[in-house]
Amino acid sequence: MVFEYKKLSETELTPAEWDEFVEKSDNGTIFHTRKFLSYHPEERFDDSSLVFLKDGKPLSLLPAVAINRNGKKVLSSHSGASYGGFVYKNLFNLKEAFTVVEQTLEFAKQNGFNAIQLTLPPIIYASSFSNYLDFALFRNGFSYLKREVSSVVELNGTRESILAMYRPEARTALKKAQSLGVEISETERFDEYYEILKKNLRMRHNVNPTHTLEELKRLKQMYPARIRLWGAFKDETLLAGVCNFSVNENVVLAFYISHDEEYQMYRPVNLLFFEIMNRSRDEGFKFLDFGIFTVNMEPNWGLGRFKENFGARGIFRDTFYIEL
Repeated sequence: MVFEYKKLSETELTPAEWDEFVEKSDNGTIFHTRKFLSYHPEERFDDSSLVFLKDGKPLSLLPAVAINRNGKKVLSSHSGASYGGFVYKNLFNLKEAFTVVEQTLEFAKQNGFNAIQLTLPPIIYASSFSNYLDFALFRNGFSYLKREVSSVVELNGTRESILAMYRPEARTALKKAQSLGVEISETERFDEYYEILKKNLRMRHNVNPTHTLEELKRLKQMYPARIRLWGAFKDETLLAGVCNFSVNENVVLAFYISHDEEYQMYRPVNLLFFEIMNRSRDEGFKFLDFGIFTVNMEPNWGLGRFKENFGARGIFRDTFYIEL
C-alpha cells in the first residue's frame, strides 16, 4: 500500500469529485464541501486543503486554510465553516488515522507553518462512531485548545416519547401553544425572520448574525432542500423561526433560533422544536444538534437550560492544536 498526500490545488480532483467523496464518506458534512465553502469570496481565505491518497485513490480530505495569528502561520480547519477536520471513507482504520495526521504534520513543517488547529465535527456526525483520529492526534503531540459543548437530542421513538424528553414546564408551554392555535410550517419568509433574528441577537448578545441576509438567501438557493426555514404562526403572523441545516444524512443542525418577544405569551418555540424533531425523525435523521452553548469553554447557563428543556444533552465539539 502506498500512502501520499497533495495540496488540493496540485491534484486533478474537481470540486464536484471532492463533494462526491464528502457525500459518500463516513463523517462528511455540508461544511466540508467545496460547494458550501465557495459561497465565500475567493480572496477571503488562503486555501491549503489537502487530499490524502491510498494507492492513488482518495482516502481522506482536509479542508483547510492558512491564517496568520499573532505573527504565527497556522494551518487551520477552514475558517468559513463551523467545523472541519478530516473527512474519511467508511471502515477508516487506526493505521490510516495515524497516517493522515502524520502527513498533515509533515506538510505543515515543510511549508513553514508554526501551528496546526483543527475543529472536528461532534462524534454524532459519523455513521460509525470512532475516536481513532482523536487518538492519533494525541499520540502525535496535539492537545485540546478547547472543548466546547454542543446540545443534541436523539431522534427516535414516537411523538409521545419525544414529548416525554421535554421538561414538565416545556411540555406545559407546548400544550399552551397548541391550545392557542399556533401552527408550524416550512416557510420562505426569510426577510421577516431575519429581522426578528437581528433584533434578538442585539438584545441578548449585542452581536449580529454570522451570515448577512443576502448570504443566507444565497445558501438557501444553493441548498434548497438542505437549508430550511421553519416558522411558528398565529394566523399569518410569524411568531418564531428556526433555520435548519441538514448537515448530513444523520444530523439536522438548528443554526439560527429566534422568536419575537412581543408574542412570547404564545410559547411558540416549544411547539416549533417538537414538530421539527418529529418531522426530522420521519425524514430519517438520527439527531438534532442545537449547537454550542459555550464560548471558549465558558457556559451560557441560560442557553444551556433552554436547550435542556427539550431533552438536549451535551457532547463535545473539540478543537485540537499543536505548535511546531
